[in-house]
Amino acid sequence: MSGLLRRHRDFRLLWCGETAGKFGTAVSGVAMPLVAVSTLHAATFEVGLISACGWLPWLLIGLPVGVWVDRLRRRPLMLAAAGFSMVLFAAVPVLAWAGRLTLGLLIAVALLTGAAAVVFQTAYSAYLPTLLAPADQAEGNAKLHGSASAAQIAGQGASGLIAQLAGAVTGLFAHAATFLVALLCLLGIRHREPRPAAREGTPRSLTGEVAEGLRLVAGDRWFRTLTLFGAASNLALMGYQSLTAVFLVREVGLAPGAVGGLLAMASTGGIAGAFVVRRAAGRLGTARAMLLFELGVPGAALFIPLTSQGAGALLYVAGSFGVSAGVVAGNILKAGFQQGYCPPPLLGRLVASSAFLNYGTLPLGALLGGTLGSALGVRTAMWIMTAGVPLAAVILLFSPVRRVRDLPVRPVEAEEERGAAGRDGASAHS
Repeated sequence: MSGLLRRHRDFRLLWCGETAGKFGTAVSGVAMPLVAVSTLHAATFEVGLISACGWLPWLLIGLPVGVWVDRLRRRPLMLAAAGFSMVLFAAVPVLAWAGRLTLGLLIAVALLTGAAAVVFQTAYSAYLPTLLAPADQAEGNAKLHGSASAAQIAGQGASGLIAQLAGAVTGLFAHAATFLVALLCLLGIRHREPRPAAREGTPRSLTGEVAEGLRLVAGDRWFRTLTLFGAASNLALMGYQSLTAVFLVREVGLAPGAVGGLLAMASTGGIAGAFVVRRAAGRLGTARAMLLFELGVPGAALFIPLTSQGAGALLYVAGSFGVSAGVVAGNILKAGFQQGYCPPPLLGRLVASSAFLNYGTLPLGALLGGTLGSALGVRTAMWIMTAGVPLAAVILLFSPVRRVRDLPVRPVEAEEERGAAGRDGASAHS
């Protein structure tokens, strides 16, 4: 399992930088809501609004960013996004210590760093296949997602400890520092991707290329299915995750340090998912493994609203463990499928177009969670949103994913399957 990291220097640097960035994201993911709750005394809806603003840029700029990623070299875009985020996250503690931090400024930071994350993640998803040979991509995806889960555990635990000892705003300095690490790692990569070749034929227009990416997602049944599922699943995920800090601090009655520790324990599910997914896919097939990890395992989410003080806090760990395992394993399967199935010149637009819908529902989920929490109570809202996590995967049951053992690895295989299904008289789900 350590072969790729040992023999591929540039991947090792990318892996180190991405892991550091995920650690920082986990710190800020806990610290930002805690700053809003404990420092700015924000209401439940306002905490949900901050979470929403972190994802809103996917709706605002996600589609054109996909075109830019396909037109430009990806590494410089990642460097610029990491540097911009580093400055913004370092500014929050400075403003807080100067007594100038307001809810409006915190929302602005969430919006701007969210925009930088759109650029970084889209470029990163399209950059990885240029760095690794096709035979190494499955191992590379598993390692990156597994280390991201480990970084999330460490980051959430560290953020809770920092919040307990030094205050929540100090935790955002840790996120700024991780972007510095990411910058240094990206600068150390020796591989230089060629400039994307200009496409022949009609002149390229932004709207035309955006439309091309959307047609790719809408016109292919595999991309369409996974994108619709991702959109529904993320709506439910962010709906309850945006309320987690309020739920655990105000409803359950835990201290900020305990919240970080609880989140860290729960996130071990991500490591478990990354560890078993390749073996499960080899034994069951990639399509069947996706049903297992996206429909079966996340059903544990229904333990989360039962959380109480004392030993009852383990119900949150059990529920979130299942959700984390399913999400990480599903993301690994989806990433490998996209990298092999999508034509390389369209990969940036595919990532952006699917993310436009997948991540575009995250701010809606955060707002929905905040609205339900304000209107019905936090625990009731948690019941509603966690129930949506396994229900979203019903989309996969009414799709081609249910009828095959493995996801296709090339578009031509999908066409052959479609023709074979037609010859056998099988009906296709819409």
